[in-house]
Amino acid sequence: MPPPSKGCCAHDHDCEAADCGIAYSLYKHISIDQVRCLNEQSPGSCRNILRPWHTRLQPLEQPLRSNQDDDEQELLLHIPFDGAVKLKGICVISRGAPGTAPARMRAYVNRDDLEFAAVSQLPAVQEWELVADGDPRGGIEYPTQVSRFTGVHSLDLLISGASGGADYVEVTFLGLRGEFAERRRQAVETVYEARPVPGDQQRIPGIGEGPHWHS
Repeated sequence: MPPPSKGCCAHDHDCEAADCGIAYSLYKHISIDQVRCLNEQSPGSCRNILRPWHTRLQPLEQPLRSNQDDDEQELLLHIPFDGAVKLKGICVISRGAPGTAPARMRAYVNRDDLEFAAVSQLPAVQEWELVADGDPRGGIEYPTQVSRFTGVHSLDLLISGASGGADYVEVTFLGLRGEFAERRRQAVETVYEARPVPGDQQRIPGIGEGPHWHS
């Protein structure tokens, strides 16, 4: 496996003026009700970190934290999209207590059956070393190898290793940068079914007229 990737300073400008929120808008295409996380301390807290860019620094009542009763500081986050995306970069912010920022992140795509036992033996599509201070301002981006993250319908992230030796890891924001390609096939089929079929025009009633069928 290649060595872990590292983040780069992707935001060396005023993000509000540059409107980075447009780039980090893939959260709009997440099937949020289906997002889940193994080993989270508060059930459902994983959904709180998938939010608009302009809210990234706002405190959360329930950030995503790993279970403190577990010896391993790990989170396995499953993020399904409502279509296909091309993922180009990830931003991870941890504004929790000192030492609780995660140290590593591994990504898997288009899987909906992953558990900790499986990922321990499954090669990641890509993995990153995260900055030790948790990137509290969101100035670091972890770029993807884009060719490996095209046509993504779901993303699984294994986030682990408290960088400061705490007994849990905490994430307060997760931003996804990329492009939205298409909605799922069911939606596409619905669009086509709603369109008139050539040759059926003689069965379409005229305006203000009742149905008239040709014999």
